Formats: sequence, C-alpha cells, structure tokens
Amino acid sequence: MASIREKVGAGGKVSYHAQVRLRGYAPQTATFERKTDARKWAQDTEVAIRSGRYFVSREAERHTLSQLVDRYCEETLPRKPKTAIFQKRQLNWWKNQLGALRLSEVTPSVIVGCREKLRKAGLSGRPCSPSTVNRYLSALSHAFSIACREWEWIEDSPMKRVSKFKEPRGRVRFLSDDERKRLLKACEQTNWLLYLAVVLALSTGMRRGEIMNLRWGDVDLQAGQITLHDTKNGERRAVPLTGLAEQLLFGYAQRAGDVQEADLLFPGHRRAGRGEQRKPVDFRQPWEQALEAAQIKDFRFHDLRHSAASYLAMNGASMTDIAEVLGHKTLQMVKRYSHLSEAHTKQVVASMNEKIFASE
Repeated sequence: MASIREKVGAGGKVSYHAQVRLRGYAPQTATFERKTDARKWAQDTEVAIRSGRYFVSREAERHTLSQLVDRYCEETLPRKPKTAIFQKRQLNWWKNQLGALRLSEVTPSVIVGCREKLRKAGLSGRPCSPSTVNRYLSALSHAFSIACREWEWIEDSPMKRVSKFKEPRGRVRFLSDDERKRLLKACEQTNWLLYLAVVLALSTGMRRGEIMNLRWGDVDLQAGQITLHDTKNGERRAVPLTGLAEQLLFGYAQRAGDVQEADLLFPGHRRAGRGEQRKPVDFRQPWEQALEAAQIKDFRFHDLRHSAASYLAMNGASMTDIAEVLGHKTLQMVKRYSHLSEAHTKQVVASMNEKIFASE
C-alpha cells in the first residue's frame, strides 16, 4: 500500500513524502516537490515491486558502467577468444568516456553523444568510419544485454534506442581471368606452398586463417573434403575439395610422407631450443612479391575469397549456395554478389516463361 504525506520544511517549503509498504518487502520511500510526482512514483514503484522489477532498478543505481565493463571482460570475453582483444579495447574506450556514471544514468542520449564524438574525433583525432563506430556500439550493446539478461543489473538495455550508422556496401574486388592466370603463375614461381594456398582460397572460398591453420587431420582426400573445426561463426563446416586443389593436395601428401594428423599443412620454421607450438608459415613477403610480379594492384589475400564467391555467382550459384560455401549464416553478407548472378537469373526467368507460355 502506498501513502503520501505533506511536509512543511524551513521557510514554509512544501514537499511530499511517499512511502510504499508491501508485505514481504522492505518499505520504499522518496520525497518530491510535487504531489503528482510523488503519486506517480508510488504507483510505479508498487507495480515494479509486485512484478519483481524494482530490485533490478535498484541494481542500476548501485553499479557503474566501469563495473559493468570489468565484469564483462572478466566473465564473458574469455568465451570469445577470436574477438576478445578487439572488444576489450572497444569497451575500455566506453569505460574511459562513461565509466563513472551509474547504469541508471547511462541513457540513450548520453550514448549518442559519445557515438558522435567517436565518429567526428575518432580515436586519434581523425574521424572513424561508420563501420568502426558500429563495432564499438555492438560491443557495448552486448555488454548491456548480458547485464540485463544474466546479471539483472538493469531492466532494459539503453542500446535498443541507439541507432547505428548505415554502412557502405562491402568491397567486392575479384580477379579477372587474365589477372587470375598471372597471379597463379607468379605464385607458383615464387613459392609453391603459397601457390597451393591461393588455389585453395580460389577454389573453396576459405578464409586466410582457415587455410593457414589447416592440419592433415582436417583433410580427407578419399572423400574429397576438408573439415573446418574452428570457423569465424563458431560452427564446423565441410568444404568440398575438387579439381586442381585436390590434385595439388594429393601430390603434396605424397611428398610430405609420414605426417601426423595434428601437423600443419603450412608449417613455419621451427624455433630451435624452444618448446613452443609450431606456427603457420608467414606468406606476407612472397605474397607481395607475387602480386608485384603479376602486376596486380589493389588486391588483398582476402579478396581471393571474394573472387571465389564472384565466380560462383557468375556461374549460376544462388545466394543460398554461396552462403553455404562461404559459411555465412545469413544471406546479408552475400548480397554484394547478387548483381553478378543477374545474367543467370534472367536465364531462369526466360526459361520459365518459355515453358508456361509455349502453347499460347
């Protein structure tokens, strides 16, 4: 039950003391200058207590954003090893900006102010791109979601009312037929293992990290398949192995001789006198040499993945097919290749029209 008492202070100033008492709960009190505010607070508080939400709102008063970031980095980030370093850096930026504020004080408008500061001034005095700002917002958003869903520190995330920037369509740089031939020839002459890695990237669409961390136990030459156990989206993925890539791997396996399943396909030099785990070979220098020899400009190793997806689109693969090959959970990332499959789509529509209107 709620009660409101009028109190007259020094100098005749009137205030209203509101109290909410419910069986099984500690009394809650607050003082207001206006009776309407006191009445609204009493009603909202009683509803919140009965529905179990008042405890959460009190927690938002007790904890700061700094405490939220620290707990998230300690408990949640270790479960995200692939992005932990980057997200910790992003969250520490928010901590420096708003760490002293209580969670109840971190409103959408406060976050928007920091969002604009990040966009205009950036991290080193230079403006940040929309995609960079969005990554910082995403990191904070997930921290708030955990605080709401698992810790019950807040009732709802303020990030739900903070808009992200529209990002430009992703880069699509793929090799022309002539560029592809020149690059493959240059790679073969520069470094045979680099040549194999490039062929794998072009024929399967695998990421650089996925290729460089391949082990012999991941390759099944009899089934013509590579199994990726540690992918970007966290799911195991089977990659078909055919054509030149399969032939090269078969020959490589014969030359490699007696290898262990745990051995890397692309091992770097073993460091003598150290018990460290062997790391993949570093292809940066031979890759740059191959690009220079092939006279190819503005091209990154990751663009080999774009090339594979582009070739699939131009050869009639659907967006679903491309997403399956590349290992994307949604079609959003592969829509950038949709214009390359327009010719195939036109043929499909033309074929359908020919069949249904053939007798007309």
